[in-house]
Amino acid sequence: MARAHLPSADRRIDAFLSRVASRRLFAQTLSVFLAALLVAGCGSLLPRSASQTQSRWKSFEQARDAIQSLVPYKTRLSEVGDKGFDPYKDHGVSLLSFSDILQRFASSSALRREDFDPGIRDCLSAGKRCTGFAVTASSIKRKRVGNFWLDSLNFFREVEIVGWQFNALIIVVDDTVVYTLFSGQPRINQREVTRNPLGPLQVWG
Repeated sequence: MARAHLPSADRRIDAFLSRVASRRLFAQTLSVFLAALLVAGCGSLLPRSASQTQSRWKSFEQARDAIQSLVPYKTRLSEVGDKGFDPYKDHGVSLLSFSDILQRFASSSALRREDFDPGIRDCLSAGKRCTGFAVTASSIKRKRVGNFWLDSLNFFREVEIVGWQFNALIIVVDDTVVYTLFSGQPRINQREVTRNPLGPLQVWG
């Protein structure tokens, strides 16, 4: 009777060995796949962040063209909002009172009145009839690059920073733009590098 059961036992053993081999092959394949994924995709696992002032402009050049389209002593206050400088609709645009404008030129108090731009002189003479707008727009992206494990364990961190920044000042007397000024960084391209010899233990120091 023992011999009658041998074929059935052999089949069970073969099936068991086959399952073991299949699982081993699956485990090996999974290991190779995960290793390839880590090697190829570790960089994509590093954090990224972005800081952006919501505005109508997608670049420094667009913001610059908008401010340059305002012509002193010709552009009316009603036209300023259409150019993207409406503090009630556009983010990054702030209202300035006459007092705010005076503070901005306080550092230039050593200059004589006639040394100022005509628009600024008219603003100082107009008093409270002079108001303005401060404009700030930016788009800055931070991307961590380099080795995933060195970054994660805090041994070495490298960050790429790209984008642009724009600032502008608009001065209005009564209903007419009398002065405009802009500044900023058309191209931001920086790299931050942090090295910690002790890695995750560095914070203990």
